[in-house]
Amino acid sequence: MPDLHLSGVLLPAGEHRDVWVRHGRITFEPVPGAETVSRGGWLLPGLVDAHCHVGIARGGGPAEGLAQLREQALAERAAGVLALRDCGSPVDTRELDEHPDLPRIVRAGRHIARHRRYLPGLAVEVEPDELVAGVRAQARAGDGWVKLVGDWIDREAGDLGPLWTREVLTDAVAAAHAEGARVTAHTFGTDALPDLIDAGIDCIEHGTGLTEDLVARMAARGTAVVPTLVNVENFPGFASAGEKRFPAYASTMRRLYAGSGAVVRAAFEAGVPVFAGTDAGGGIDHGVVADEVRALHAAGLPAEAAVAAASWAARTWLGLSVIEEGAPADLVVYAADPRADLDTLRRPQRTVLRGAVVG
Repeated sequence: MPDLHLSGVLLPAGEHRDVWVRHGRITFEPVPGAETVSRGGWLLPGLVDAHCHVGIARGGGPAEGLAQLREQALAERAAGVLALRDCGSPVDTRELDEHPDLPRIVRAGRHIARHRRYLPGLAVEVEPDELVAGVRAQARAGDGWVKLVGDWIDREAGDLGPLWTREVLTDAVAAAHAEGARVTAHTFGTDALPDLIDAGIDCIEHGTGLTEDLVARMAARGTAVVPTLVNVENFPGFASAGEKRFPAYASTMRRLYAGSGAVVRAAFEAGVPVFAGTDAGGGIDHGVVADEVRALHAAGLPAEAAVAAASWAARTWLGLSVIEEGAPADLVVYAADPRADLDTLRRPQRTVLRGAVVG
C-alpha cells in the first residue's frame, strides 16, 4: 500500500492542514516520498449512512449472491459513504468484510418482529415470551446493534399498533446491553414510543410519531433518532396503497407525513442526537445520503449539523474514528465547503478508504 499525502481544510475543525497516510493510517507527521493525491479542497471523515439495508433487493426480497451485495455497497461508496449501519438484513453479509474496497458495515443482525407484523421474509418472527432469547441471538450475530420492529399494522385495529409490552421490552433491552449491544427500533406512530423509550432503548428509527413530551424524554436519556426523511417521502404512497383495507392506517400515515419535518426540528432543538440514514434497500436506492442531509437541513437542522449527522458526529456515535492521528484513513475530499453548499456532497473529488484511493 503506497504512502499518500493530501492537503486541505479539515472538517469539522476548519483548519487547513497536510495529512499523510502511512500503512493505511492517518498521520500529521510528514512521510518522505508519499504520493500527493489531493491538494486543496475540504477533507471530511468518510460519510455514514446510519440506516440502510445491504442485502435487501429491489422490491423487498433478499439480495442474491455476492455480486448484488457488492453492487449495493459500491453505490454507497460512490456517494462518499464509507461506513454503513445496516439496520437489518435477511442475508449474511459478512463476506463483504473480506473486501477492503467496500465500506465498513456495522450490523444489527436481522429485524425482530412478531408473526405477521412486518414485511414477509425479512424478520426473525417471535412472540413476546421469546423476545429476550431472540434479542440475545441477534446481538451475537450483529456488530453491536439489535433492531426491533416497534410498531406495524395491527390488522384487528386497522391501524399502527405496538408489538411489545413495556415489561418484555425492558427485559429485552437489558439482555442486549448485557451482550454489549445497543438496541434500536422501527416506529412510525406514537403508541409504541413511550414503552420503548422508558425501556432504555438507544435509538429510534423514523420516529415520525414523536411528541413534545417524548422528545423531552429522549433528550434526557440521550436516545438518538435517525429520521430517514428520504423514506418518509413514501408515506403518502403507503397510505394510498393501504387505504381500501385500512382507512385508519392511511389517515395516520398522512398525518405523520405532514408533521415529519416539525418532529425532526423539535428533536434537534431539544438536544436529541439526530443522524442521517436513508433506509436504502428494497424501495430506496443506495447512495442517496446527500438527499437525506438536504432533507434534514430543510427540516430545520443548520447546514453544519446536517453534514455532521452524516459524517463526524455519526462516526463518533458508531465508535468509528474521524481524521485524527493514528486513525484508519477513511476520508472524502470535496472541491468546496459542503457546509456552505450541501449539494457539494453529491460530488466527491477523492475518496480514501482504509488508506487506499478508491475514487
